[in-house]
Amino acid sequence: MRLAAGIAGLVGALLLLSGCDPEPAGAPKFEQRFERPDGGEGAERASVEVPPFNADSAYAYVAAQVGFGPRVPNTPEHAACGDWLERELERHGAQVTVQEGRARAFDGTVLGIRNIIGTFAPERADRVLLFAHWDTRPFADKDTLRQREPIDGADDGASGVGVLLEIARNIGKQAPDVGIDIIFFDAEDYGAPEWAPPSSNSSLTWCLGSQFWANEPHVFGYQAKYGILLDMVGAKDARFNMEGTSMAFAPAKVKHIWKTAERLGHAELFTTEVTPQTIDDNLFVSQFAGIPSVNIVHYRMRVLPMGYGPHHHTHSDNLDIISKETLRAVGEVVMDVVWND
Repeated sequence: MRLAAGIAGLVGALLLLSGCDPEPAGAPKFEQRFERPDGGEGAERASVEVPPFNADSAYAYVAAQVGFGPRVPNTPEHAACGDWLERELERHGAQVTVQEGRARAFDGTVLGIRNIIGTFAPERADRVLLFAHWDTRPFADKDTLRQREPIDGADDGASGVGVLLEIARNIGKQAPDVGIDIIFFDAEDYGAPEWAPPSSNSSLTWCLGSQFWANEPHVFGYQAKYGILLDMVGAKDARFNMEGTSMAFAPAKVKHIWKTAERLGHAELFTTEVTPQTIDDNLFVSQFAGIPSVNIVHYRMRVLPMGYGPHHHTHSDNLDIISKETLRAVGEVVMDVVWND
């Protein structure tokens, strides 16, 4: 992902060639207070049982992805990890759809991309979309060494997928009362590197898989009430501020998610400054597919270096920076929002 430079101009032509550990005993129960349309709170309460989010399981999913090596499109490691992701979603009871296509990268390279979609309760009309990208950066262009080599992407890629796989495991055992689609988007992180000439450094060189899907969804006319993107959700020093593009397209859902985090005791992680608008998969899902989407992403404000942090697009983005507690906080918040939908 990267900072946006004129999001309104993104409606131009696309670059696409269309074509475990034991569970804790007992599940926590959370109360939800229903709000009246005028913003006041009603007296009615409902107790909703939310399955426990297993941080050990989520961490194992992150480690398994890193174990394949960098998941760069057009490589054997990428293909092997994609096959595994399909099997995991199927194992948890999802109806799996694989959307294959080709996209042209910033340097003219034609990438074979694979969006992997897991559908739960396909018969339900009311749907929620959860998504992350599963590819990794082919360069360490923010590093000082080995800049032309791909990165592990433990946080930038694997963390979001790991949390969603653990959520998928819970859906398979105790589904919420809403249809869920989990999408692992490909080729999000193949955008032009720091050294690319300005002529090839378009915002549309990023998020190629979500651009492809937003223009050709896996189900004709697909719609969801809202979407939640998980990108860089596993670092020990994570801070999830309100991302600017999310506030432009889905401000009410952003505020609802952050209030849920506060209620669950995660306000220290889910802080409330608004970041600059960024280019990430939620932009294209919101703008091109018309599904208002929220990006939960590590983005530091008032801390140098401001932004995605010192491990972003470097070789430091490895398992050493992953925190089970961060994964747990994000997983609990997302599951509470979805199960209380």
